[in-house]
Amino acid sequence: MIPVPSTLEGKTYQLYKLEKELKPLGYTIGDGWEYDHGYFDYKIDDEVGYQFLRVPFEAVDGQLDSQGTTVQLGRPFLLSHKYQIGLDDHVESDMDFFSAAVDQFQEPQDPDASFPEKYIDLGKSLVKELETILADD
Repeated sequence: MIPVPSTLEGKTYQLYKLEKELKPLGYTIGDGWEYDHGYFDYKIDDEVGYQFLRVPFEAVDGQLDSQGTTVQLGRPFLLSHKYQIGLDDHVESDMDFFSAAVDQFQEPQDPDASFPEKYIDLGKSLVKELETILADD
């Protein structure tokens, strides 16, 4: 994980407005969100795993699944996930339908893999782009 200091840290926005601005640029809300916090993820590449720019946010007014929620942005960071090749060896039983359905995706081999040097400048420029886009808000 590589932190990328940003002028966006600590700024608040309506979550709906952020989604409207960021989704057309290729950002998605990461799967690991909770009712009080989450991440906007931008997939940079999928070389030997996945490389992301991740922008954390935390609810300051409301819950993430509520209309009108205000969120505060945290420090963006660059992150790599390296997934194991082949079947997930943690699925309990192929006879247990629920377990197989829930656990169908592979566990990360290394959830905090080293980030490729060649993408660091790109990640920093993506943060600068966000600062420019969100400066008017």
